[in-house]
Amino acid sequence: MKTMTKEQAYELAKKIAAVLDEKKGRDIVIIDISEKSVLADYFVIASGKSTTAVKSLCDNVEEKLSKEGIDPARRDGMNETKWIVMDYGSVILHVFHEETREYYRLERLWADEANCEHYGE
Repeated sequence: MKTMTKEQAYELAKKIAAVLDEKKGRDIVIIDISEKSVLADYFVIASGKSTTAVKSLCDNVEEKLSKEGIDPARRDGMNETKWIVMDYGSVILHVFHEETREYYRLERLWADEANCEHYGE
């Protein structure tokens, strides 16, 4: 996977958020984690109302980005579908079943008012 600038990573995060929004992803946030971790520059977090919706959201993101030659380095959770993680290098996508998201509250660990953008609001 190519190394991205922070600006390119942000553009990819926005693109992922737009694809999720177009397919009715819920409560989509983009979190800048670049000052808090070396894992990535951004997390994109969204919810689906069912396990079917979670899988569908991830499949759609993968399909749309793949057409542009952007493929995830890794995926995890595709069989469980309560929490799917897709690693796009500088951007890591987390799609949760709503109840699972509430349980783990990932935003609480990584976000504050300065680094969290609610997409589509």
